[in-house]
Amino acid sequence: MKLAELAKTLNVSTECFIRFIQDFDLELSECISTNFEVKPDFERFAKENVGFLKRYQDDLDLKKSAKDIAETINQPQEKVEALIKKDKPRLFDNGFFKSSVSSFGIDNKLGGNYQFVYDYFGKKTGLKERDFIGYRDLFFYISVTLEPFLDMEQTKNWGIHKPAGIILYGPPGSGKIFWANKIAEIISYQFREVKKHYLGTSFIDGQKTDFNDFLVQMMKEDSVLLFMEDFDKIMSHRSEEKSVDSCDEETKEIILHYVSRFEKEDLLMVGSANSLVDIDEEILAPGRFDVVIPIFPPNSRERAEMILFHMTDDLSADALLLKILMQNEADHQPFWQEISARMKAFSNTMIIDFTQSLKKRIRNIYLKDNNENIKIDKKLLDVAFRDASVKLTEEYLNQVAQFIIDVSHNNHDDFVQRTKELQQELNSYKVVEKPIKSIGFKNHEQKKDKK
Repeated sequence: MKLAELAKTLNVSTECFIRFIQDFDLELSECISTNFEVKPDFERFAKENVGFLKRYQDDLDLKKSAKDIAETINQPQEKVEALIKKDKPRLFDNGFFKSSVSSFGIDNKLGGNYQFVYDYFGKKTGLKERDFIGYRDLFFYISVTLEPFLDMEQTKNWGIHKPAGIILYGPPGSGKIFWANKIAEIISYQFREVKKHYLGTSFIDGQKTDFNDFLVQMMKEDSVLLFMEDFDKIMSHRSEEKSVDSCDEETKEIILHYVSRFEKEDLLMVGSANSLVDIDEEILAPGRFDVVIPIFPPNSRERAEMILFHMTDDLSADALLLKILMQNEADHQPFWQEISARMKAFSNTMIIDFTQSLKKRIRNIYLKDNNENIKIDKKLLDVAFRDASVKLTEEYLNQVAQFIIDVSHNNHDDFVQRTKELQQELNSYKVVEKPIKSIGFKNHEQKKDKK
C-alpha cells in the first residue's frame, strides 16, 4: 500500500505522517520505502492508532504559542521555549507558531511517555538493508517537491505542474548523483546521464551528431530523468568580466529552446551544481529550473553511520575484517562517534576515503603479523583521518561557505537546523588571529585610553 492510499483510507494527511515520522525520530526504513510503499509495521501502527494520529494532526493545524504548548503537555514553559528556539520554527506576526510545531513532538523530546509508538518498531533494519543512511529531512523535502509526479490529481484539480528542471546544489562529494538516482527511483523514471562527449558535435559510428540530436532523442523515450553534471559551469551567465565557452553557451541555448516541452514529453532534467550564484537567471526562471534542492554534507550522526556502513559493506559473515571489528566493538555505531565528531564538514567522499585508508592499514598489520588481535586505536584512526583530510582544502571550505549562503537565500526555512550545524562546523576551521602586541613605550593617547 502506498502512503497516499493509507492516508486516504484513514483520513489522515500524508503531511501528518511525514511530520510524525520526524517528530518521533522513527527510522525511515521501518516506515516506508523510497517509492512510498508503507512497511507492514507502520501500516499496523497507523490502523490501530488512528485516533491518536488524528489528534496529532489536529494539533499540527493549531496556531499556538509556547505558553499554549506548555499548558497542553504540562511542561515548564521555559523548557518548551528552549526546545522550540533550537529548532527555530516560523512564526506568525502575532507570536503564534505556524502549524509546523507539534505539541506531541515537543512532549516526546521532553520525556513524555510514548512507548506505545516504539513498541511497533522493535526490529531495526540493518544499515546494509536501508535505502540510504540518514537524510530523512532531505528525503521528505524532495518527496514533497516530487508530489506532482506521484499524484496526478495535483495537476488535474489544482493546476500544480511537474517541474521541468531541478538543480541539486552542494559542495563536491556531497552525493548529488546519488540523490539524482534516488529521484529517478521515486518517480519511476529511467536514469540517463549527459556524458561530456554529448555536448557539442561528435561522430558516432561515422554519423555526425550533436547535443540537440541527443536531447530530441531523450524526449522521444518514455519517462526519462536526464542528469547533467557541472550545471553551474555550463549554465553560467556571460558578463564583461567572465567569458563563457561557446560549446556551453550552445548547450544552454538548446536547453532553453526545449525546456517548455519537457513536462509534456515526460522528461525531467536534473542539474548538479556546486553553487547557484553563477547560474544564468534565464535558466532559473519559472517553468524552467525553478526547483533548487540543497544537498548537505552529512552531519555527525550520519557520518558515524556511513563509516560503519562502508567498513562492513560487502563483507562475508566470516570475513577477517568483520572479526577484527567485532573484537574492537567497532561493528556498532557508538565506536565511530568520537572520530565522526572530528570530521567537521567532511563530504561523503572524504568519509569513504577514511574507511578505505583504515581498511588498508588494518590489512597491512594483519599481513605483517598474521594475527587477528589488532587494536583499532587512536593512532590508527588518526592516520586514516589525516589521509581523508587531504581533500579538506581551502577551496573546499570556501565552497561549503558559499553553499551555506546559497541555502540561506533559497532554502533556509526548510533546513534551519542543518544549516546552523554546518555553519558551526565550518566555523571550527576559521583561524582567529591573535592581536599583535606593540613594541616600545605606550604613547600618551594609549595611556589615556587605558585609564
